[in-house]
Amino acid sequence: MIPVLSREQIRAFDALAIARKVPSLVLMENAGRNACDVLEREMLAVSARGKRVVILCGTGNNGGDGFVIARHLLSRGALVSVKLTSEHGLSPDAKTNADAWLGLGGSTEILRETSAMATMLAEADAIVDAIFGTGLDRAIDGIAREIVASTNAIRDRVFAVDIPSGLDAQTGAILGVGVRAAHTATFAHYKLGLLTPLGAVHAGRIHLVDIGVPASLAEVHDAKLLEPADVASFVAPRSPDAHKYRAGHVGVLAGSPGKTGAALLVARGALRGGAGAVTVATWHDALPSLQGHLLEMMTASLDALEKPLIEVAASFAHAKRAVVAGPGFGTDERAATAIRALLVGYEGNVVLDADALTLYAGRAAELSASRAKLILTPHAGEAGRLLGVSADAIEADRFTAVRSLASKSKAVVVLKGAHSLIAAPSGRIVISPIVNAALATAGSGDVLSGIIGACACGMEPFEAACAGVYLHAAAADVWSSRGNRRRGLLASEIADCVPDALAALGR
Repeated sequence: MIPVLSREQIRAFDALAIARKVPSLVLMENAGRNACDVLEREMLAVSARGKRVVILCGTGNNGGDGFVIARHLLSRGALVSVKLTSEHGLSPDAKTNADAWLGLGGSTEILRETSAMATMLAEADAIVDAIFGTGLDRAIDGIAREIVASTNAIRDRVFAVDIPSGLDAQTGAILGVGVRAAHTATFAHYKLGLLTPLGAVHAGRIHLVDIGVPASLAEVHDAKLLEPADVASFVAPRSPDAHKYRAGHVGVLAGSPGKTGAALLVARGALRGGAGAVTVATWHDALPSLQGHLLEMMTASLDALEKPLIEVAASFAHAKRAVVAGPGFGTDERAATAIRALLVGYEGNVVLDADALTLYAGRAAELSASRAKLILTPHAGEAGRLLGVSADAIEADRFTAVRSLASKSKAVVVLKGAHSLIAAPSGRIVISPIVNAALATAGSGDVLSGIIGACACGMEPFEAACAGVYLHAAAADVWSSRGNRRRGLLASEIADCVPDALAALGR
């Protein structure tokens, strides 16, 4: 897994490198030179020669990185124009590199108004955003705000240095206005704010750039980015003598009249995720809509027997390796009774999603009393309901939110979204590396719950959540790769692509 740093950890990393006798100017030179390599490779058709590049420099160290890039582009034959976005004095390292740029015959212009911006940017082959870096913690205003807004009309040619200006490095929130880049070269480590839904929107493709200091120098990190090798280590190879119950029997409490599709998608996700058997238990009046639609699953009725519902629900879970509960299940008293019985009477791994989460709105702490080992899979709205806040409040700081929910519920929590987060009650956070817009399709979350349920048959909850999140997103990438598709993915197709995602891991 790859460490991901907060704003303060980034500062500490830089300070420690400098304390180890690596001059800050060397760090800036390495960062700028290697960022220039990425810019040339990704946006200038391999060679910078003869290409027009506009570099927008702030007065801090991010601007200093911009001056380094300008100098290297000049030496590679590019036509470089440097524009300063403020009249304030440059930071010491930025001034040193600005002087080097000027000494080689370069020039700078302070942008005091933006009337000529459109023409200047339209004529450029690339625009480099070196205005504000990771230290920004206030809303962008004044002329800088206008400049950022002007760049966003031509996103496909914008290259961000370290982080898009206006994107909060800590939370991923937008500070008034934010640059939308096609590519971002980030230095030494990924930053938390880059790996958020808004980070995905504003950063484009992220490139991790070496600055000549070992990444291991970062002694503390806030989160880690999941890698394929991590997931492969969680998924045990299938033994030649395996049989369906050794592979894992997943129980599913899901579906209700009009919502049986959710149960079918959970079952399909579990089977494609490697479960050997799946039994869906639902309400008797929903069973006819389930039976025959997925030949490989079994069904059971929760309320057609003479036994009390609380006893039926508890006994159903008893022989299962893992249970998924909630999708399409309803939020009435009978649903609440069945979910309570599961959490009180079962000690295995339980994935709670959708209606099961809504049943605990404002009462997340009550989940901590469960005898089961819980994995919660909320989207921002469901996480907000559990914590008693709005979805916007969750999205404003996803890292704090997911850590808080995991702590209150004493459960592993998957906060879904672009770069889904997986948090443990201990505070540990892992981030999904994959963003695929095709996953914005009805039933996608139901399939995810099923995949995690399959993984939970043979893994501890945290590893099962990590593996399930990765395989779900990787399956969407498999589908997208068949013709570079980004729209029209069906949730059932996500499930059907999971075996290919597993095969890519050697599993």
